[in-house]
Amino acid sequence: MDVPPYCKHFKVHGCHLNSFACKCVVLAFIALILRAVLLPTFHSFGGAEQSKLVFISNLSLSLGHKFGIRKDKFLEVPQIVWGLNNQKIAFARACLTAKFLNRTLLMPSLSASLFYKEVELLEPISFDKVFQFKKFNSLCNGFVQLGEFSDLRNQTGAFELQKGSGRRWTPERDLDQLKQHNEDPYNEFDVIRIIGKNPFLWHDHWPVKDYAKVFECLVLVDEIMNEADKVVSRIRDIGATQVRSQNESPQNGINPAEKPFLQPVPYVAVHMRIEIDWMIHCKKLEQRSNITQICSSKEEIMERMGNIAGLKTPVVVYLAVADSLLHDPSILSGWKEGLIPYEKKKLGLEGTYKKFPYLIQSAIDYEVCLRADVFVGNSFSTFSNLIVLDRTQKLIRMGVTSSCGVDVRWPSYAYNILGEAKGPQRWMTNMSGSSLQAISYGSNDISCCVDP
Repeated sequence: MDVPPYCKHFKVHGCHLNSFACKCVVLAFIALILRAVLLPTFHSFGGAEQSKLVFISNLSLSLGHKFGIRKDKFLEVPQIVWGLNNQKIAFARACLTAKFLNRTLLMPSLSASLFYKEVELLEPISFDKVFQFKKFNSLCNGFVQLGEFSDLRNQTGAFELQKGSGRRWTPERDLDQLKQHNEDPYNEFDVIRIIGKNPFLWHDHWPVKDYAKVFECLVLVDEIMNEADKVVSRIRDIGATQVRSQNESPQNGINPAEKPFLQPVPYVAVHMRIEIDWMIHCKKLEQRSNITQICSSKEEIMERMGNIAGLKTPVVVYLAVADSLLHDPSILSGWKEGLIPYEKKKLGLEGTYKKFPYLIQSAIDYEVCLRADVFVGNSFSTFSNLIVLDRTQKLIRMGVTSSCGVDVRWPSYAYNILGEAKGPQRWMTNMSGSSLQAISYGSNDISCCVDP
């Protein structure tokens, strides 16, 4: 076989190359020349090469996200405070921050009591006393990861990261700080310990869908779930009695006790925000934001509840209210016929609730509202917002992305916004949101579909 002209001077161990081998050698030689020209050595361009190394490092971290969170590097956050749902948001934000840093979040301490300025008065409670630790990691496997302090190999290998605060600490500066601490030399530390700020107040960089994924992994411990079961069972039993007393009578020859209900009797849950401190807060918020659809009086709530289209009555209405309102008999009067209001005291469960700290009481109420056949809340309440987010997720799993003008299984409404037929506004969470701002602080810009 003839050797191409451009290969005649190439020999390997004294032998002429054949055409195919020659081409391979030439291509390899050209590649080496191009590499020498286009990729200067570290000694010639120290600064430029340094930036290339950082790029490669970041690439490997992004691949780490794809194949799993590092279990040998950790993020530690301060005690999580405030109400239950603010704590859930803070926890999710800490999880997503750890995910960004490609680290495992060390199981944080929650707060059993409400927030006080005197931090020493806060009653801490371990995360796994409220939510199932193993269940969380199982459901969120590959997305975020929780670790225990016993997982630490080196208790002293921690870097303390001070979170910024104040008006000058913008979301951009916060994100730049996180990016910086996602690189060497910070990657060498076993633990990055964030200090100085409640995670609920950190800047938000994560979309609603990421938060929703974390919330889906939060499952209450059996003790709390069992207490919620008791409350729901009590509500449904009362509802069944009310339905029987209206629809059946001894004259028709049917003993109500002998006619079981094949399906659980529906109930409605309403999160009534009418406490004095809330009304003061919401009126100030209306003035600052120039919005009039935040506060709702007891009378307005009851009127709009009575105008929910298609609501079958009689039905028990569970009032999720603050303890200060339990001894106010006026909240149980004035309801439209067929709406039968009950709260913890009237259910005979006030004592059951009081044996638990505030956080657990709130968790029970949350679960009771979540399971309701119809939920009605305030769109400026974090409690109401997270319930609607959970209920929206349930509908999405059923293939429902809109409740506009149709009957859905778990409808939700906002009583502070006037909807159709002078009833409350139909409400589903906007799942395309780029941050949790509207859910954390409330909004009157709500819709009946997940992607308005």
